[in-house]
Amino acid sequence: MSVFPKISLRLEVENYLKAGFMNKEILSALGKQEAERRFETLLHNLSHPPSFTTVRVNTHLASVQHVKNLLFDELQKQFNGLSFPILQHPDLHDVLLIPLIGPRKNIKQQPCEVIVGAQCGNAVLRGAHVYVPGIVSASKFMKGGDHVSVYSDIKGKCKKGAKEFDGTKIFLGNGISELSRKEIFSGLPELKGVGVRMTEPVYLSPSFDNVLPNYLFLQNLPSAVVSHVLDPQPGEKVLDLCAAPGGKTTHIAALMCDQGEVIALDKISKKVEKIKQNALLLGLNSIRAFCFDGTKALKLDMVKDTDGEPPFLPESFDRILLDAPCSGMGQRPNMACTWTLKEVMSYQPLQRKLFTVAVELLKPGGVLVYSTCTVTLAENEEQVAWALETFPGLQLQHQDPQVGGEGMLGAGLSPEQLKRLQRFDPSAMRSLDRDIGSLRDASIEDLVWLANKDCIGFFIAKFVKCKSAQ
Repeated sequence: MSVFPKISLRLEVENYLKAGFMNKEILSALGKQEAERRFETLLHNLSHPPSFTTVRVNTHLASVQHVKNLLFDELQKQFNGLSFPILQHPDLHDVLLIPLIGPRKNIKQQPCEVIVGAQCGNAVLRGAHVYVPGIVSASKFMKGGDHVSVYSDIKGKCKKGAKEFDGTKIFLGNGISELSRKEIFSGLPELKGVGVRMTEPVYLSPSFDNVLPNYLFLQNLPSAVVSHVLDPQPGEKVLDLCAAPGGKTTHIAALMCDQGEVIALDKISKKVEKIKQNALLLGLNSIRAFCFDGTKALKLDMVKDTDGEPPFLPESFDRILLDAPCSGMGQRPNMACTWTLKEVMSYQPLQRKLFTVAVELLKPGGVLVYSTCTVTLAENEEQVAWALETFPGLQLQHQDPQVGGEGMLGAGLSPEQLKRLQRFDPSAMRSLDRDIGSLRDASIEDLVWLANKDCIGFFIAKFVKCKSAQ
């Protein structure tokens, strides 16, 4: 059920998305009415969180069962004995699924209000507490220990430090303020901790703030699928071309039993430091992270590669992951996106530059996996069609595990090619209300099916380089 309004987009962006989801191939296959229904479902589901929180177990340091037991005890503490089911995904051995409960509709709103930015609000809907940097406004007399209602300023109209806000705001639940209004807006840059501890969120979900940090990595379900599809093997040399914040990088290293070499690139230094921190935290030594622009990662002169740092010689890697920069139109929950059409469309050329570099860097017989967290046809199926035409030596491969649906019509790909893609499509089903009772009554198979269907928008394509693809 929709408890929030559909995602707010610029009209030009909504029309662009609609044109993709109602292209000629789709209209011919589904009919106009069904295509329109699916598009409206997409817009509504994007503003709501997925049905499950997904965490990946760091199997390099502990067994899945051991971590599952630790997590069960942790959730019992968080929810005062309320028993949350924790499911191990049958096709992804290192992935645990925890269902969200909600939306809960009988929460009494408090007179004392805290307004948070949209990004902070999205995190709250997935189990986070409110951190001080995310707070935009607080009621005039708010003190530490007050019961407060938390709202998201989805359109970014509230002024920092305002004492009240009457613009568009979405209720996220209630909590207890950890600080007074005066402390929050004192201007001290070191204030970065929890500002409001959520006690009655609209969606009840575990908080993973500093929960088993050596053993767990919070990761969307399709993001965990990607590394399994890449299927890295111990002893191989693997490149993660756009690696921050390191979730997939560390997953690749763990799947390789930390044996071999995983090179991670990102062009923003702070993000590279985050990759290094995550590798250290998870006890992974095979990762080398560099601050480097992936579009320049190919060494143009053929001088011998001496120290293993970027740029790299052609045909240097056994496997490459290109989790490409994208418009992010599959992220959930996302109640408002202010991007212009020009911004949304700017990613396709960048993705093609990175893809071209990846093909050059891949050894013959090597595997290239391309992924995005967006739903646009231009950044997904159209890129596959372009790649197959541009690089005759690339072959589209079947993916294992196949958890998502097949690719979307509209890019001229054959039915067989579409079956070799994975598209996680938020329009695939309507969001459902969930309570503890319905979760207890549901079978494990039904819950896993729901987790696979009701997740973020995501896309995966897998290629093998059969010969030098020039």
